[in-house]
Amino acid sequence: MIEDFKKFLMGGNVVDMAVGFMFGAAFATVVKSFVENIVMPPVGKLMADVNFGDLFISLDGKSYASLAALEEAGAPAIKYGTFINDMIGFIILGFIIFLGVRKITAMQKKEEEAPAAPAEDIVLLTEIRDAMVKKK
Repeated sequence: MIEDFKKFLMGGNVVDMAVGFMFGAAFATVVKSFVENIVMPPVGKLMADVNFGDLFISLDGKSYASLAALEEAGAPAIKYGTFINDMIGFIILGFIIFLGVRKITAMQKKEEEAPAAPAEDIVLLTEIRDAMVKKK
């Protein structure tokens, strides 16, 4: 049983999948950084200097100057600004994956062979059939 498990773990599909997960996690980190540090600051600037990461609703009834102050106090809150950032990151990541899958699919279609031309004897028989139909 242990040998079978070892073969399973070392099989090509499992190793490929593990590598894919690692690259996916790294890529998600890059996209998250892109959204938080590149995309959201100009969007916030266009919307009257709003920092989406600092948007929250305190659930304890008190007012806090920033998200950091709220977290330091340990107060419960709905952090909808963080959710907005994460949703934008998800949409960007989904779009990039869509473009990648679309490109791979297009490359696979090009690689598929066109149907082979019919054999000479089939072409000859088809011509004979067509000629006989015309004579009738």
